[in-house]
Amino acid sequence: MIKINGNYLEGGGQIVRTSLAISALAQKGFEVSDIRKGRENPGLKSQHLHGIKALKQLCNPEVEGDELGSLSIKFLPRKLTAKNLDIDIGTAGSATLLMQSLFLPCIFASKPMTITITGGTDVSWSPSFDYMANVLVPQLQRFAKIEAKLLKRGYYPKGSGKIEIKINQKFKFNSFESFGEFQKNLNENVRPIELTEQHHLIQIKGVSHASSDLENARVAERQAHSAQQILAEKYNAPIKISSEYQNTPSTGSGITLWAIFSKNKNDIDEFNPIRIGCDRLGEKGIKAELIGEETANSLIAEIESKAPVDSHLADQILPFMALLPSSSIKASKITSHAMTNVYSIEQFLGSIFKTDEKTGIISVNSQ
Repeated sequence: MIKINGNYLEGGGQIVRTSLAISALAQKGFEVSDIRKGRENPGLKSQHLHGIKALKQLCNPEVEGDELGSLSIKFLPRKLTAKNLDIDIGTAGSATLLMQSLFLPCIFASKPMTITITGGTDVSWSPSFDYMANVLVPQLQRFAKIEAKLLKRGYYPKGSGKIEIKINQKFKFNSFESFGEFQKNLNENVRPIELTEQHHLIQIKGVSHASSDLENARVAERQAHSAQQILAEKYNAPIKISSEYQNTPSTGSGITLWAIFSKNKNDIDEFNPIRIGCDRLGEKGIKAELIGEETANSLIAEIESKAPVDSHLADQILPFMALLPSSSIKASKITSHAMTNVYSIEQFLGSIFKTDEKTGIISVNSQ
């Protein structure tokens, strides 16, 4: 049983999410203590419990401590299977964070799956749906065909948003005798993740969104227009930021921007895409124009770093890098969140990462 310190470095729920994902795939049991110990409301939250509940359907684990507010859990997985999942978090708990527990085992499950999650799609301290769909998911297409669809937005506090993720596997973990044999086959068929240069900026895209009660105030359009102006002054590349509204039980707004790069100006590499992004939620009392401006400036800072991986993608891609020795990325910044994820992954797979905070390079040791 692997023992994990839930209060290590950043000490957030990421330790639980990453541990669940790798445990289910590698078939290694773990125990984590002091979960979210330093947080205002420590212990497991609803989204973590629903991640555990979903994995109960996929790998029939022995579990202890899966209760709201629990400071420790034990998780011992059995054989990984596949089935469609319909999850209702019941709050504005983040649907995108929940997927961080599910992507890894579901991408390598035994048959195609559809995962439907009801909860928060655009909430604080988590990737927006549009960031997940347009920055993270393109990196995962090397492992499986993935379709991420937004059915309805959900803002804090009532949530009620809905997303649908369809996964059609290319490599099935259950086809192999062991995790080691599976990883060997994977490495024979998938190129290492190699994201160390930005290359050429091809285009910038974005989605500006708001609840329908903000439509008369043109919040989505104002966010988009402000961001478009700033980016157009800086870059000579196509920029397209759409605006949209939806009926939602809670008032809210936000904007997600992403930049697409390529080694060759007109040839985008689908197998090793180069995309960086950022997102920002609207706030009561802050003008929509300022939200758009701040998001555009955040994207500019990421682009000007000359790194092909933004600071948020860096920690999210690490569990997938861990499966492919010789993978290497250059991030705009190696955050404590990323280093916490390195710690969580290495508890299961050994000391496989090399990090250089000065250059922003994270690499996986050759095996």
